[in-house]
Amino acid sequence: MNQYETVFILTPVLSDDQMKETVNKFKGLLTDNGAEMLNEELWGLKKLAYPIQKKSTGFYVMFEFKAQPELIKKLEVNFRRDERVIRFLTIKNEKYAAEYAEKRRNKQSNKEEA
Repeated sequence: MNQYETVFILTPVLSDDQMKETVNKFKGLLTDNGAEMLNEELWGLKKLAYPIQKKSTGFYVMFEFKAQPELIKKLEVNFRRDERVIRFLTIKNEKYAAEYAEKRRNKQSNKEEA
């Protein structure tokens, strides 16, 4: 299994419930196909660097997970088919990026506990 990180942007016209439903859909797609979720971050509504589909803001979501390489193609096909997703990017973390991500997760969990 490889470690991956994917960030996707959802259209800003969604209600809070619709946004959470979409996030859960993709999270379910990953877990149903054997992926191990490491981290999920909802970055919220952010301004885009440039307009995409005449929209200047979007809901940013980031997943960190371990999965088989075949699952990435399936995930990206679903991103393309879903009209609520404006943009997405999936990267494979090499060992140094994976170590950094783990440190960042630990630091973030320590902040939340304090």
